[in-house]
Amino acid sequence: MISQRAKYALRALSVLARAAPGEPVQIPDIAEQQRIPKKFLEQILLELKRAGIVESKRGKQGGYLLLRAASDITYGEVLRLVDGPVAPLPCLSLSAYRRCEDCAGEQDCEVRHVFSRVADETRAVLFSTSLADAVSTRHPELA
Repeated sequence: MISQRAKYALRALSVLARAAPGEPVQIPDIAEQQRIPKKFLEQILLELKRAGIVESKRGKQGGYLLLRAASDITYGEVLRLVDGPVAPLPCLSLSAYRRCEDCAGEQDCEVRHVFSRVADETRAVLFSTSLADAVSTRHPELA
């Protein structure tokens, strides 16, 4: 399962992906539209800003907007940033590999073999699905 924080991040980014290019969206608007607590949203957007996914504009007409094209930001990238490794077992993580403490050997582990397929398929979907794909009406199965 993904965290509530990751879900909020993806929902906030979807709002920004739907916004007119170059038009910042203010935090209260995102919070209200997506039912995200404002203080929590501020923290999430700050984290996304530090990672180079969004930028903020100051002033009366300010707010947040995507720093990169929505087609260049994947669900996998956001999930890895917010929740950490995208793997069901530590021994399957590409970014934070760790041998399972109770494992006699990865080659003989039936659990690892099954979940390796799950991890591969999950990564394939997450890292090939962009924000643009998710908000597109051409892909209703991703909405």
